[in-house]
Amino acid sequence: MSQGVRTRPEGSGQPLSEAYDTALLDLDGVVYAGGNAIAHAVDSLAVARAGGMHLAYVTNNALRTPDTVAAHLSELGIPTGAEDVITSAQAVARLISEQVPAGARVLVIGGDGLRVALRERGLTPVESADDDPAAVVQGYGGPDLPWARFAEASYAVARGVPWFASNTDLTIPSGRGIAPGNGAAVEVVRIATGAEPQVAGKPLPPMHRETIIRTGAKRPLVVGDRLDTDIEGAFNGEVDSLLVLTGVTDGALLLAAPPRHRPTYVDADLRGLLTGQPEVTEDGKSFRCGGWTATAEADRLELEGDGEAPDGLRALCAAAWTAAGEGSCELDGGKALARLGL
Repeated sequence: MSQGVRTRPEGSGQPLSEAYDTALLDLDGVVYAGGNAIAHAVDSLAVARAGGMHLAYVTNNALRTPDTVAAHLSELGIPTGAEDVITSAQAVARLISEQVPAGARVLVIGGDGLRVALRERGLTPVESADDDPAAVVQGYGGPDLPWARFAEASYAVARGVPWFASNTDLTIPSGRGIAPGNGAAVEVVRIATGAEPQVAGKPLPPMHRETIIRTGAKRPLVVGDRLDTDIEGAFNGEVDSLLVLTGVTDGALLLAAPPRHRPTYVDADLRGLLTGQPEVTEDGKSFRCGGWTATAEADRLELEGDGEAPDGLRALCAAAWTAAGEGSCELDGGKALARLGL
């Protein structure tokens, strides 16, 4: 196991909203789902903001403009300006602008978020592969995006036009469950052309760069619900992260996380910003957090004790990640997670 591999969630003696100057918050699955605020999100963010923490909203969803996102958050009771919203559309527009001439035409497969971001960078959105585009950009276009748009992208990409994607999230949370995301749409064009896009969104560096440029964060904390975008993006950017369990990541996925997907902190929801994080302690082969003790046996993870479910999950993470080292834990944690209701 190389130095620096995380083997347990960290503790914090002060509230996270005081330990970090800026929260870089994912939206879908963290602040809202299906357009409705997630439980405790509005109140928790209000307290963090009142205490001086800068709140920035960082989303891989390229469909909506920053103005639209800010208006939606404000309607939910979270006062937000467009300058507080950073999207993968902005990150991919900057990436494209660095590789094509000023004013170049860009074929857009997606929604208004992409078009506004491209114009911000001095580029010209177009709708057809026959408009002589210098690039193709693909971003989440919502459930009603016509199938013909994927064909339009394929025609241009097959001719050798450079192809960019805002992000490759395979799924997106909705009010009715988990729906196909932009990554699923990207796969359609990849299958048709055999090409590979340049990708800007989390967890890749262009998105982290865009976020730091726009927020000026000095001590940022990434807050997300996805291991393969939010937490890996924090890992790649060498910043701390808080995983909340209100979106796509469940206990089993977290226990099996390889090093790049292991968050600094774990909590049930955004109330975790307002508290210190309990420390996980080690006693021989046992790991303790709150009233729980976790151990890694030959073929399974064991959990004993009682208390708050997040504490039990933190102890289990320590047992699982220590056992796995630089790999992914394959021990059965089903029974232990069931005790926690996870």
